[in-house]
Amino acid sequence: MTVAGVGSVLHGVGVGRRAAIGPVVQVHPAPAVPDDSPGAGGAPESVRADLERAFAAVAERLRGQSERASGTMRDVLAATAQMADDPALRSQVLERVDAGERPVAALDAVVEAFAAMFQAAGGHLAERVTDLHSVRDRVVAAVVGLPEPGVPDLTGPSVVVARDLAPADTAALDLDKVVALVTEMGGPTSHTAIIAGQLGLPCLVRVAGATDLTEGVEVVVDAARGTLTVAPDEGLRAAVARRAADERALAADTAPGATADGRQVALLANIGTAEDAERLGAVEGVGLFRTEVLYLGRAGAPTRAEQAQAYTRALRALGGHKVVVRTLDAGADKPLAFATAADEENPALGVRGYRLVRTHPELLETQLAALTDAAAATGVEPWVMAPMVATAAEARAFAGLAHAAGVRTVGVMVEVPAAALRAREILREVDFVSLGTNDLAQYTMATDRLRGELADLLDPWQPAVLDLVATTARAGAALGKPVGVCGESASDPLMALVLVGLGVSSLSMAPAALPAVRFALRRHALGVCRSMAAAALAADGPAEARAAVVQLLAEETRTLLA
Repeated sequence: MTVAGVGSVLHGVGVGRRAAIGPVVQVHPAPAVPDDSPGAGGAPESVRADLERAFAAVAERLRGQSERASGTMRDVLAATAQMADDPALRSQVLERVDAGERPVAALDAVVEAFAAMFQAAGGHLAERVTDLHSVRDRVVAAVVGLPEPGVPDLTGPSVVVARDLAPADTAALDLDKVVALVTEMGGPTSHTAIIAGQLGLPCLVRVAGATDLTEGVEVVVDAARGTLTVAPDEGLRAAVARRAADERALAADTAPGATADGRQVALLANIGTAEDAERLGAVEGVGLFRTEVLYLGRAGAPTRAEQAQAYTRALRALGGHKVVVRTLDAGADKPLAFATAADEENPALGVRGYRLVRTHPELLETQLAALTDAAAATGVEPWVMAPMVATAAEARAFAGLAHAAGVRTVGVMVEVPAAALRAREILREVDFVSLGTNDLAQYTMATDRLRGELADLLDPWQPAVLDLVATTARAGAALGKPVGVCGESASDPLMALVLVGLGVSSLSMAPAALPAVRFALRRHALGVCRSMAAAALAADGPAEARAAVVQLLAEETRTLLA
């Protein structure tokens, strides 16, 4: 490994707002295994048996890790285990071995063919290439009798660095010792980024040169600035310590969200499981309950009783606070073995979210019934919204189904530009809307959100995306109906001020982001937020939009100090 100089700075895409300091621990890469390694040859019958045992062992270990994990982590591990169990992958490898090919060469050839097919397909399949290679490496190690590649045992607080982290690697982390995650690959919506956000860990992705860092060298990872500083000086160490102390102090404040002049803005948490709800501290409620976690990694849909049990736990854990439940958002990067078509050429533009009612109406019907069961069991009425709604007609149809099932407060997600442009018509059909800014940016900018190299186009400060947020908020104000944001935009304190200035009435985010957003709102009046929003909308691009808001913030600070 090359040694980065003291004080040198590497740049990447930050996930979250936190900073941390610790020694680098490099994730072990897959070992280079020649075809004639011990265990790689022998009679075809023996090799076949070894391969079958290796595939089964890898799948079983991944399933075990999935069962011990929770939330999104459980979901992605289960999906990777399913890949290790994939009959097509396994049978093609075995066919080559039966024909006399050595197992490592057979694995390489089949996996690379699948990887090329996944990359060409794009969307969620392209994102699965990392998982596919992880399965390959683990099976090879099992066949030739080598230790599994991945994260070494951590002996203390560590900054884990890797070219990329597969879900199985992330599940192997001792989270009591991980202080930050850094990868050379991936994007802000990759598995690593999602899990880091869920855990509140500072994370950097797309950091060129990260895997060249010397093992054990101390670094500062600053997600807010998107930087990694090697061998930080005492001044930077002290600054990180002050930020950590400030975060602890902010977290002690659990008052309801509001601007400096008293405009109430509900600050809510995003969750994916009942366990997430039970781990929450004092919050105003949940603005996004991602129910698809119940469905992913399964051969069949969860039953009405299974779902009702999970929803009941979540509603009880929130103690009567507001809970906004999103109905099944499967498809695209969250495929279902029992519902997602395998031949979709553009999964992000296909049958996903609410559109599943066209092919599998029973999924929504069962889910709505389970939600009303949970409401009856707890006395708590959840707000229920459908994802991926594009028209007023779809909103009307969903509202009809939800009301017929007994749901009282019905809404939809605004993730499609068409829905934002026709928000007034949609809001006439439902009680509220919630903006999913991740997908809204993806569809507005015609940019696959899983492509890390296009992350600049998905910048939440893109004025075109803010235009659609403003259009939706104006429609809500005109009709007197709530408009929330539950995408990543809500977790940025500066962007939160702009969203409130645009007219958004609630913000939902990862629990770790709540204290900083609450603090930012309380320091600024609604009029200032509106000025910031106007400045962002008038900008030519995302960098200019953010700079204009920062300038207004600086001017306000100078005025207060004068």
